[in-house]
This record gives sequence, C-alpha cells and structure tokens, in this order.
Amino acid sequence: MKDMFSDTACGVVLGGGLTGLSAACALSRAGYAVKVIEQDATVGGLSKTIRHNGYRFDLGGHRFFTTDRKLNQFVQDLMTDELITVPRSSKIFMRGKFFDYPLRPTNALFGLGIPTSFRILADYAVERIRRLMQQGRSESLEDWVVENFGRTMFDIYFKVYSEKVWGIPCNTISAEWVDRRINGLSLAKAIRNAFSRVSGRKIPTLVDEFLYPSLGIGRISDRLKEEIELSNMVLLETSVEAIHHAGNAVEKIVVSSRGQTDVITGKQFISSLPLTRIIRMLEPAPPQRILDAASRLKFRDLVVVAVMVDKERVTDQTWIYIPESFIPFGRIHEPTNWSEKMAPEGKTLLVIEYFSFKGDRTWNETDENLITTTVDHLEKLGFIRRAEVCDSAVVRVPKAYPLFEIGYHELCKELYAYLGRFRNLIIAGRSGMFRYYNMDHAIESGIRAAEAVMGREMDPDGQFRKDTFLAGCER
Repeated sequence: MKDMFSDTACGVVLGGGLTGLSAACALSRAGYAVKVIEQDATVGGLSKTIRHNGYRFDLGGHRFFTTDRKLNQFVQDLMTDELITVPRSSKIFMRGKFFDYPLRPTNALFGLGIPTSFRILADYAVERIRRLMQQGRSESLEDWVVENFGRTMFDIYFKVYSEKVWGIPCNTISAEWVDRRINGLSLAKAIRNAFSRVSGRKIPTLVDEFLYPSLGIGRISDRLKEEIELSNMVLLETSVEAIHHAGNAVEKIVVSSRGQTDVITGKQFISSLPLTRIIRMLEPAPPQRILDAASRLKFRDLVVVAVMVDKERVTDQTWIYIPESFIPFGRIHEPTNWSEKMAPEGKTLLVIEYFSFKGDRTWNETDENLITTTVDHLEKLGFIRRAEVCDSAVVRVPKAYPLFEIGYHELCKELYAYLGRFRNLIIAGRSGMFRYYNMDHAIESGIRAAEAVMGREMDPDGQFRKDTFLAGCER
C-alpha cells in the first residue's frame, strides 16, 4: 500500500469521474506519470453503470452526443465496437396524457386542446413583441422560459418540472445556466424542428439519435481506466482529506484508504472534485470571504430507484418526463430501450429518478418505502402490475447536480480567482467548475485540462498562465 503513495507523479488527478479519467487518459497516452484518486469503489461518478443480479442501469440514463468531430473520434476510438446508435423517443406525461418531446404541434394541439394551444401561441407572440420593445436580460429561469416559450407554456410544463428537479422556486434559479443548457431552444425552434428534423440536429435538446455503449454508459469510464492502467495507477476507495499549499503552489495532498493515511506529492494537480469541497480542504485555509462564498454554493442530490419487471418491455421510450406535482419522481427511463443487453432475456427494468436534498424526506426514506411508493405510482400510471415486479434496487447519489441559484456565477468567479493563484492546479468538470456539463463537455474538459498540464510542463519557467487555469473548463 505504501508503495502506491510514496513516489512523486507528474500529474495527480483528484476524482475518477469522466473528467478526471479523460484528463489522466490523455496524459498517459502522452507518456506522463499520473495517479488518479477516487473515493468510490468504482470509477465514473454520475456516469457509471450499476450491476444488480444480472441487470444493468445507469444513474438516470446518460447519452453521448457531440458536434465536435475530434471529440467524437476520441470516444469512437476508445470504445471501438461497443457503441451502438440509439434512436431517441421521449414523452412528457401531464394532465393524464403523453406528449411528444420535442414538441410536435399536432400532438400538442390535440392533447392540450385548441383553446390552450392558442393561448400558448398567443403568449409566445406577445413575448416576442415585448422583447423587441424592451431590451433587458433575463435574470431567472422563469424570466427566460416566459420570454422564449410564453407564460402559458411556463405554467403548464416548465414551472412544476423545474421546481421538482431543483427544489427551489423558478424565480430564484439563474437564467444563465438554462440558456447554456437548452442552448438557444425556443418555441419557434421546437416547432420548426417538428416539421424539419434537419433544423434541430445541432441542438442537443432536439437530437433524435445518440451513441451509447451496449453494456451501459459506465463502459466509457471503464475503458478510460483500462487505458490509464496500461502505464499508470487509478487508486480506488481513496479519499482526499487535505490539500497542502505554499508559495502559490500545491505541494501535496493527504489521502486515506482503508484506515491508512498517507501523502501524495506531484508537480501538477487536476481536480474534478466539487468546487466547494476543494476550497474547504485547502491548508492553510482560504480567507473567510472565500469560505463564505463556497458555503453559498449548493448541490442537488439524486435518489435512483430501479424496478425490475418480468416482461420483455414496458414502454418504447428513451425518457419520460413527469411534470406533475402529485407524482413524486421526475423522470423514467427503460434501459432495455437503449440496449437489450441491460437486462436478462425476456425481462426489462424501469429506472426512476427522485430529485432530492441530502437529509430531506426522500433521501432519508427507507429503500422498502421508496420501492413501494414507486411501484404504486407506476401501477396507477398503467406501466406495470405489482405482480410483474421481480426485483428492485435503490441508489443514492450525493452532489449529482450543481444548484444554479441567482448569483451563483459571481460566487464562482470569486472562487476561480482565488484558486487561480495556484500555478500547478487546474479545476475542471461539472462539479469542479460548478457547471451543468453534458457528457461530451465533461470529457472535453478533462482533455483540455491535460493539454494545459502538458503546456505547463513544456514551459521551462513554469510560469502560471491564466488561460491554462481555465483551459480545463471553457469550451
């Protein structure tokens, strides 16, 4: 055990999720000595695949899609023949009916009724006119959605679903992240896409097919780990306890594993650990204003319930979104619609997402009660009969999503500025940068962090450059 920790690596990567693994893989391929530190027993973070009694399921269902040809080639080369192309077909369940997502005008017209559909279009037209007459920037998610979809659409779909996902009112959720997340989508673009699929091919929210490993999304993380371990080390069940620094440089980290504490030194450090956690682990501690800024950033947690079913299929959908307040979970997906290898032959499973805060009622509920509640609602919705359930599993995922409250961006900038003083530290990834990254962004963030490290190593003066600090994170 001691030998794993004692020698100095060129690169030390904190966190074995997609970002950290991608960074370590890129460095390994370039011939650098690297160590990856991961506190879990498996790699992947949120992008892992759980195995349970012959079934496989992801933590919410994650697809790979990118318009970047180099990134696409990186993943294709990594996965070789494991990737399959999956057609996307998603539904929204509301008002006791299923609606297509992305929006199809005829489906919405007949599902919501002509009067409601007319109000949606009229509200949208009013908002477009108002926007032309009044220049201003949306501050909250509510402002942004009303501006881009109209008040009626916000009230019918976005309000309930968004508040279920994030656990806070829509007028306190920052508009900045949603504009990036939905990437320019508006009612007009959704309608155009419904009539012309070509128009939506570059909008991630509207793509109608994606790549997926046949044995689950976790295989991407597994393959990255295998590549790294050809020449370097991935230390599992090893947690970072402290980060020691002096003279604007990280000197060493203190880690613990199976009751043993030790020290790892390195020349360059890449962290994809939660931004708030990094701040708290620094020794000496940052100024109080930095600690206060970090304490104001919060994460949303996730509880995943998998229900195994003794039949070949339950739905034909990729995802089903549930914007109904009387239904406690927010989204359903059926892994066997992504790959038939996710369940034993003749059987399937449904994966249900409960959005939560660690310590709240949902998080603290017993597995048995969560499963009972889930099956009850699935039966009422007409998906399954209780007698068809043959197995189940519950997984709790802390810090699944950064919580983007109004003002978060200014807090992040303050933390970035403070961490930017460390000339051998790069923060990257979704949690590391406190950003909503899709899989492609997470992988790209790691690769760019590795490129920044390589750039620093080739700089004979070892001078800190602002662009390399953020290179692991900006697209």
